[in-house]
Amino acid sequence: MSPFTGSAAPTPHWEHLRVQRADGVATVTLARPDRLNALTFGAYADLRDLLAELSRERSVRALVLAGEGRGFCSGGDVDEIIGETLSMDTARLLDFNRMTGQVVRAIRECPFPVVAAVHGVAAGAGAVLALAADFRVADPSARFAFLFTRVGLSGGDMGAAYLLPRVVGLGHATRLLMLGEPVRAAEAERIGLISELAPEGHADEAAAALARRLADGPALAYAQTKALLTAELDMPLAAAVELDASTQALLMNGEDYAEFHAAFTEKRPPKWRGR
Repeated sequence: MSPFTGSAAPTPHWEHLRVQRADGVATVTLARPDRLNALTFGAYADLRDLLAELSRERSVRALVLAGEGRGFCSGGDVDEIIGETLSMDTARLLDFNRMTGQVVRAIRECPFPVVAAVHGVAAGAGAVLALAADFRVADPSARFAFLFTRVGLSGGDMGAAYLLPRVVGLGHATRLLMLGEPVRAAEAERIGLISELAPEGHADEAAAALARRLADGPALAYAQTKALLTAELDMPLAAAVELDASTQALLMNGEDYAEFHAAFTEKRPPKWRGR
């Protein structure tokens, strides 16, 4: 994401999200607990635009995506989105679906790791938001459900048919996307959908600890690792190893690489600067 911007100023207030920052860690909370954090048109657009702004700022080194109240996110709001889409023409429907996909692309392409803190339900679009994150930290109450076929739509929504097979394998992805059945935390951990299983009620705390660890680490190395993981999903091996070589050559000219050697020599912890 280019740091160069036009004349627009950073957004001072986000109507549909709660955004907090603390020493390189941004915590973005879906804050409609009375509706299980169901997403509205505005919430999708705010997520897309917020991630773009944070990517350009270069001050955020890790991000936690969380949900307030009893669950992470129940998906698109039935009244405010599904009801409204029934009156849209094809052009408007295409604009809406492209926007939801842009949110997933923004999560995958932002230059910092994203940690989803999942408790309770992560359904529909909420499940895909968690899927798009680099890490999914969940407690035993978590349950994931890709519900798109349950409402008569394709299970391959918002990039789910691209991402899910790469996380859990084609067999599990086919079952989850076609049948839309809920997957509870124990099974989600077994098939690789969960990165870390936290104690009951401590998903937010564990996600924050992981984000803190990431933010304190070599940010540029993490950013490049994330970029390579995404870029190389569809590359032949020859192209992938060439991209790896070019990336490593650039990083070997960086301050963090020299700092590791100095710290090793002086027998002290490295002071990472993300450069």
